[in-house]
Amino acid sequence: MSKLKLTIAYDGRNFSGWQSQPNGSTVQDALTTALAQVAKQPVQIHGSGRTDAGVHADGQVAHFEPPAEIDMNPYNWVPALNTKLPPSIRILDCVEVPGDFHARFSAKEKTYLYDLCLAPILHPHIYGRAWHLPRQLDPISLGQALEHYIGEHCFRAFAANRGNETAETEYTRIITRSDFKTHEDGYRITFTGNGFMYKMVRLLTGAAVQAAQGRLRLDDHLALLDQPEDLPHGKSPYCAPADGLTLLDVKY
Repeated sequence: MSKLKLTIAYDGRNFSGWQSQPNGSTVQDALTTALAQVAKQPVQIHGSGRTDAGVHADGQVAHFEPPAEIDMNPYNWVPALNTKLPPSIRILDCVEVPGDFHARFSAKEKTYLYDLCLAPILHPHIYGRAWHLPRQLDPISLGQALEHYIGEHCFRAFAANRGNETAETEYTRIITRSDFKTHEDGYRITFTGNGFMYKMVRLLTGAAVQAAQGRLRLDDHLALLDQPEDLPHGKSPYCAPADGLTLLDVKY
């Protein structure tokens, strides 16, 4: 058996994001520990991409290569790992994949959800799962701002710096869906695209909300896209909090 693909859900509130860190408080760290306990040896795991601290997932994807001496049906890895993981992380599925599969580099499309709560009081059941905005937004302006993102654009103004950028860093992405629907006490925004940069979804959301609140003119919002390298119109003006963001799905 060459490689196994995991589908993973997690509540990101108690973790410092996906990517492994020295403090060991990330989702990847928890999975690495669980894999080592089941396999009785270190096993490396690769995710489809990083999620920030506090960001959730319903369909994160990762892959690993099980040790050759372990003859275990793919589905049996699901309960084996779940017994070793904290209850805020769950393996939903495990399937065998071809040897050339890579959770990150084989991904073709990702979908994120962002929940906005407009109720006067944030219910404790959704604390940490929605951005609380106890002020009405203009839905027409919100929809128009979100529509600006659809298509192939340079999203340099919507990418936070990690510090490892080079002259060859590519900021062009294709967004195929960017819209919202009424959801309980607010709105649920959906973004689908061929890739998203560091904090990109949160910066897209923040700018669209600013436009819907009348704090950013729609023509100024549109001007943030496809800027030359010196960014004459600046960066996206607001990064939405991690609370409302969920990685829903990764397509291959």
